[in-house]
Amino acid sequence: PPQVQPFLPQWLAQPKLVQKRIKDNLVPIGEVPGIHPRLLKKLQINGIDSFFPVQAEVIPAILQSASSGYLTAPGGYRPKDICVSAPTGSGKTLSFVIPIVQVLLDRVVCHVRALVVLPTKELAQQVSKVFNIYTDGTGLKVVSITGQKSFAKEQEMLVQKKVTGYCSLADIIVATPGRLTDHINQTPGFSLTQLRFLIIDEADRMIDDMHQNCLNQIVKAAFQVENDSGSNMLFQRIKPGPVTAASSCYPQIPLQKLLFSATLTQDPEKLQQLDLFQPRLFTSVYSERKMLGDGTETDQDTNRKYTLPEGLSQCYVPCDLNSKPLLLLHFMLAMKFTRVLCFTNSREASHRLFLLLQAFGGLTVAEFSSRLSPNERQRTMKEFEQGKIQLLISTDATARGIDVKGVNYVINYDAPQFIRTYVHRVGRTARAGKAGVAYSLVLRIQERRFLRMLKDAGIQDIKKHPVKGNSLKPLLQQYEDALSKLEKTVK
Repeated sequence: PPQVQPFLPQWLAQPKLVQKRIKDNLVPIGEVPGIHPRLLKKLQINGIDSFFPVQAEVIPAILQSASSGYLTAPGGYRPKDICVSAPTGSGKTLSFVIPIVQVLLDRVVCHVRALVVLPTKELAQQVSKVFNIYTDGTGLKVVSITGQKSFAKEQEMLVQKKVTGYCSLADIIVATPGRLTDHINQTPGFSLTQLRFLIIDEADRMIDDMHQNCLNQIVKAAFQVENDSGSNMLFQRIKPGPVTAASSCYPQIPLQKLLFSATLTQDPEKLQQLDLFQPRLFTSVYSERKMLGDGTETDQDTNRKYTLPEGLSQCYVPCDLNSKPLLLLHFMLAMKFTRVLCFTNSREASHRLFLLLQAFGGLTVAEFSSRLSPNERQRTMKEFEQGKIQLLISTDATARGIDVKGVNYVINYDAPQFIRTYVHRVGRTARAGKAGVAYSLVLRIQERRFLRMLKDAGIQDIKKHPVKGNSLKPLLQQYEDALSKLEKTVK
């Protein structure tokens, strides 16, 4: 029977397509219209002289939506929300940092005007670092609330109590959901009623992980009636509804949502929860349908949902459970892989593998998991980037979206169960147009399902890379010694 096609709203069905091939489509920063000279200079100082395709499309779109200043929308219309679906490492962060800093450059009073919500502390740190570079010397204040510091300390960074009432110390906030919700509920004087931009990065994960509640709270806080002074009533925001004579007679600060993700859900119901306003979708994640001579389409590639980095080669190694650790050792010691990021499916598995390889000896290995304090994680990351650590073992949660410099290989020690996980993992290498290799160790019983999953997502260029048992033999004795050594320590 013919499958029922879900009805896609027009913005999903006909997105603005962004070039996938990063390297061939760089746009010199001077050619992107409307960027403030001050920011152009900053970009150059930071070694950026051209934008990736995503940045070249999205930056002008956000600037355009605030072209008559951030207090009113262009032409008095409410700006459209913007969704960006682009592969990891294609420069999503800069594509919202630049326009937001620019739009806020001439603000007079400090209020929270931009809020970026990210699923993990690491991502939040990464993003606030970029904001700090571009706000430096502008007087704009960026505050990061991720639970890195004590709650009271964060409160001091956010608001100050004066005789006249509370005043905001932040123009731009970068936050993780938990801490943000706490401040909305518990910090006196913390206000989002002047919020102009709400950026949700890694949006699919934010929708999935029950952070929906957090998003609802932000929107509720943004449309809250402030009762401290009558003067605010002039700019009071009303929940967007149909435009009436009454609602259009005084200006409102529009609240615009900007969603970013490598794997933006195409599920209209999920997107419905985000309550987007006339959204525009920019995507480089699209199906390349092959047109036949007579104008009809072949169905060969219609499911292409994900774009992988251009310089990525992918292989999979069929294996059985016992040979997995040996395969990893073989790659590290015999094949001399360096800067390898290795994924397992759980924190426990990461830890066990780490202890085992440590006991085996002969290679520098570290684990990267939620077991570690943020400082330890940063140190580990640094040592990995400097090449002091050859192998970093991680879980998905920890490495999601994180920009690790110079990963040469990604090894899926445990085959990922979902295509989305696969896309995120392998996207840690071959970033920003460089080359990288991804190996997946796939148990024979998983092989069919794994290949099917990739095929359904239109990923066809994965090669089978069998490793002969003979090449693992030399490792066996030392491996068994390591195992028994480990059993003793565990006892």
